[in-house]
Amino acid sequence: MTRPPFARLPGLDGLRAVAVLLVVVYHLFPALPSGFLGVDVFFVISGFLITTLLLREREANGRIGLADFWRRRARRLLPAIGVVVLVTASLAWMVGGDILVGLGGQLLGAATFSYNWVAVANGSSYFGGGLDSSAPELLRNLWSLAVEEQFYLLWPLLLPLLLRLRRGRGAVAVGLAAASVLAAVWLSGGGATRVYYGTDTHAFGLLLGVALAFLRPSERRRGVPPVVGGAALVGIVALALVTPGDGVETFPGLLVAASALTVVAIASAVRPGSPLGRLLDVAPLRWVGERSFGIYLWHWPLVVILTVATTRSSPDVAVPLEVALLTLALTVLAAEVSFRFIEQPVRRLGFRASLRAVGRAFRAGPVRRLAATTAVATGILVVAGTTAAVADAPQVASSEAAVRDGRAALNAASARSHHATLPGAAVRSEDAVLRPECPSAHLSDDDGLCTPPDGRPAPPAEIRVAGARVTAVGDSVMLASAGGLLDRMPGAEIDAKVSRSMAAGVAIVDRLAAGGQLRDYVVVGLGTNGPVDSHDLARLKKDVGPDRTLVLVTAHAPRDWIPGVNDELEAFAARTPGVAIADWSSAITGHEDLLAGDGIHPGVRGGERYAEAVTDAIDGVENSRAQLRYRVELAQWAVADAFDTPR
Repeated sequence: MTRPPFARLPGLDGLRAVAVLLVVVYHLFPALPSGFLGVDVFFVISGFLITTLLLREREANGRIGLADFWRRRARRLLPAIGVVVLVTASLAWMVGGDILVGLGGQLLGAATFSYNWVAVANGSSYFGGGLDSSAPELLRNLWSLAVEEQFYLLWPLLLPLLLRLRRGRGAVAVGLAAASVLAAVWLSGGGATRVYYGTDTHAFGLLLGVALAFLRPSERRRGVPPVVGGAALVGIVALALVTPGDGVETFPGLLVAASALTVVAIASAVRPGSPLGRLLDVAPLRWVGERSFGIYLWHWPLVVILTVATTRSSPDVAVPLEVALLTLALTVLAAEVSFRFIEQPVRRLGFRASLRAVGRAFRAGPVRRLAATTAVATGILVVAGTTAAVADAPQVASSEAAVRDGRAALNAASARSHHATLPGAAVRSEDAVLRPECPSAHLSDDDGLCTPPDGRPAPPAEIRVAGARVTAVGDSVMLASAGGLLDRMPGAEIDAKVSRSMAAGVAIVDRLAAGGQLRDYVVVGLGTNGPVDSHDLARLKKDVGPDRTLVLVTAHAPRDWIPGVNDELEAFAARTPGVAIADWSSAITGHEDLLAGDGIHPGVRGGERYAEAVTDAIDGVENSRAQLRYRVELAQWAVADAFDTPR
């Protein structure tokens, strides 16, 4: 039984709906930790459908019309992509800031269908949101369309060569898919993003779809039973619930498993009379599936824009529930408008006929003239907005600029002469003592005390600890604050680095302690990049020793582990003598406008606030000790005065 060349295949729209729902839920709601594998479902569907259509065309016409094929693909893809890119780039320009960083390169990748390779070359991460990553990526989801477009370009050229084989066509496709999997395993050491983005390392789904197309499941009365196909569909959803790793078990392991299950589901759904096909063709799933392309295109740029506009952070960090729901509503609305008024007309009429239809609308009644005028005016505005967005895009993200400025401050300080101190020495002679004016007849001693004529000790003057008594070890937040720290504590020894964890900081303090290089106050700001272990804190205090003070800096970042980190730091300080807290979290709360666009790294004024929190903690310890000495001296004076003993 041979179907007409372009007959609709049952179940595919429903499978598309499942795929796009997995991806959308993954991006908007914390429910499917591996929902990104919905893209692999799309890949298998695309490989199967495109190959099936090409085979039917060849059987119907005796050849494959490449120009017609590519024209149909352009009509299907370009209008929707163009509208999404122009509209969302213009909206991003209205938001401004870090969301525009790298936009020119993203537009280039979108225009040339090479977004995946542009992203790899720029070091972008699909699984971004790292603390020291630069900026939210507006058009990140276009990477998968780039992979598909590259497939659409190359596969029609290669298919005629494969058709020369009388047997084993499917086996060749499976072999190519296996080669793609092996390439992914081979290159897995380069990071998950390289494997995930690479056309070579992520083509296995498309190729498995190709292999299935050669088996002609839509023309077989017997094949994969509906129960098996349904179980495969359930298996895909179950895989989306798996917490992903960053090794080959996920990239490509999890993705290959999802692709294989999709092959089984398609083979069962498209079989003539399949109950699974009828189930997947229910109206709601079919409606979503028909608009799945637009839904996929719109949801990511919209959630980036709305999240950045409302929280100043990337959706990689977190998406508030109200933002997720608003994004979902706007995505469905935008996808429906695009499908009805842009995609379908162009797909049906073609580009030139669609333009002529717009021209005729200007000569029609007032309603159509208004609609045409509005459409043209909107087009001009979004083109202008996109141009302005590229022109106004910052060279680097504000967080990267903050870290760069801090590194420059450290380099400038190291170029100047260092304050030489003996290891562990108290350099109190360099401390700034804020001495009040002593009343007449009072004497001022070397400790800054105003001593009355009767010898009664006076309260000590406020002391500011010299930077030469401070060793600081931290992460990129401390690095971004280096300028402020050096202004408040010239001569402080600061060792701060991007992405540094507490464990790495412990090793550094170990080394400094072994070399006798720790100063009186050891400041550790390492709670931003992950949870803190109490054993690490105990090691820090052991290295610092009883004669020095350990100052722990609380963390502030839109990350779920931060409250636990701060609780651990404060509890350790409360139960451990010789440990103080510099409360950066409280100092910056309510002043997040002083942070970079990622909501983590301080700008210049934020760095000053960080430095103030640290110096207040250090000075507080030193002045508490001075107050304790004063109280002891005052008690001694009182006892001596009571017994009128010589002083």
